[in-house]
Amino acid sequence: MTPTGHLDTEACYRAVQSRDRRFDGVFYTAVRTTGIYCRPSCPARTPAVANVTFHPTAASAHAAGYRACKRCLPDATPGSPEWDVAADVAGRAMRLIADGLVDREGVDGLARRVGYTPRHLGRLLTRELGAAPLALARARRAQTARVLIETTDLPVTDVAFAAGFASVRQFNDTVREVYAASPSQLRERRGSAHAARTPGALTMRLAVRTPFAGTRLLDFLAYHLVPGVEVAAPGTYARTLDLPHGPGTVRLRLTDLPAGTGTGFVAADFWLHDLRDTAAASERVRRLLDADCDPGAVDAHLGADPALGALVRATPGLRVPGQVDGDETAVRTVIGQQVSVTGARTVGGRIVAAHGRPVSSPVPGLTHLFPDAATLAGVDPETLPMPRTRGRALVGLASALADGTVVLDRGPDRDDVRRSLLALPGIGPWTADYVAMRALGHPDVFLPTDLAVRRLLAGMAGADGTVPDPEAWRPWRSYALMHLWNTLMPETPPGGGELTCGP
Repeated sequence: MTPTGHLDTEACYRAVQSRDRRFDGVFYTAVRTTGIYCRPSCPARTPAVANVTFHPTAASAHAAGYRACKRCLPDATPGSPEWDVAADVAGRAMRLIADGLVDREGVDGLARRVGYTPRHLGRLLTRELGAAPLALARARRAQTARVLIETTDLPVTDVAFAAGFASVRQFNDTVREVYAASPSQLRERRGSAHAARTPGALTMRLAVRTPFAGTRLLDFLAYHLVPGVEVAAPGTYARTLDLPHGPGTVRLRLTDLPAGTGTGFVAADFWLHDLRDTAAASERVRRLLDADCDPGAVDAHLGADPALGALVRATPGLRVPGQVDGDETAVRTVIGQQVSVTGARTVGGRIVAAHGRPVSSPVPGLTHLFPDAATLAGVDPETLPMPRTRGRALVGLASALADGTVVLDRGPDRDDVRRSLLALPGIGPWTADYVAMRALGHPDVFLPTDLAVRRLLAGMAGADGTVPDPEAWRPWRSYALMHLWNTLMPETPPGGGELTCGP
């Protein structure tokens, strides 16, 4: 297998000829005559087909000796949507690498998470993605470093360690090799200087494919927020983050981004206790945004359906809200079983106040981290503000998460995770599938027993009483579900300052 993996050369070249932005981040074009690699939509003159090769990852292009194009910045693109659609070993490994797992636990740790030996995983990733785990992690560090160099005023020494490099020398050598420029030269390109910074404060632009229905994503997050952990107001959403090296805070500015630009950007302000968590923080927030979704493919498929077409046209680019912590998502799902959203917010806020770790945040209303699984595993179910059966289910789930019986970091196979969840007392198909959709990024989940969904489908019945068949919405049933729920979602309440939802 060549470094181009399973890419179809002829199809890739047609995309490059048309400068099709939908393929940015899906593959990369390497030009032999210039020694650079580009995104498919690069505005430079299209090279002759005999002079190009195609690579599934930036790391594959790096490994072949190519440098990133200074004009189109090919690494500043969303990831491939196939990583979540297929959810194969390569895709799951890429999610963990993007989270910085190789920097923290090495290739052996990555291999354990996906259930392979390091040697076999290296062969598999080289075959599928054109690069071994260390090269893929190096490419991620280089991209993080460039973003920090060009968008912050961090000293380059801080950038090196924030991006995950083991030394400043390694950082300098990698940046020069990948970008054909020193860190100082990259910083000179950014233009005007930034204002003085607060320690641990970063502002980044997170790449998403357009269209991007940011307003409705904000409405969903605001409707489900947990007091103390999250706050929202029109145009902004903020929350605390429990990161590998310490706590953090993120504040997002969420607006609608129209189609036509290919790649858009969501502004994100981070405050981190430890800058080594920069990559993990940005990757987890990108999961929350469903940033790697291909809205063109989703909307084209669902928009052609007679039952969903009008909903899709009314809200193009609707996302499936993801998560910043899979364990938190699972616990919140159990809290929300058989109660209203308002009731779940109230109970969640009380559990956070009683068991969450207090933190200091620059955003008013953010006071705690969501309690981790080990903490909740030690709680007496009788003391939780919910029925005893659900309390026991919550503590049982937390115990399974704490001891590794259930792992929600996108490393294990989704079917294995579902079976592990269903084996726990009090966890049924609705809960397991909702967790798969939000915590594991599954794009093809449907919840036929959900009462709101059943009512909505009944209301969409045709003259002969036939209701729409969700099977026709594969492989994007999670997005179809969001379009149905979107008809019921209230707008983020207006008001001055941040919205906090009291218990």
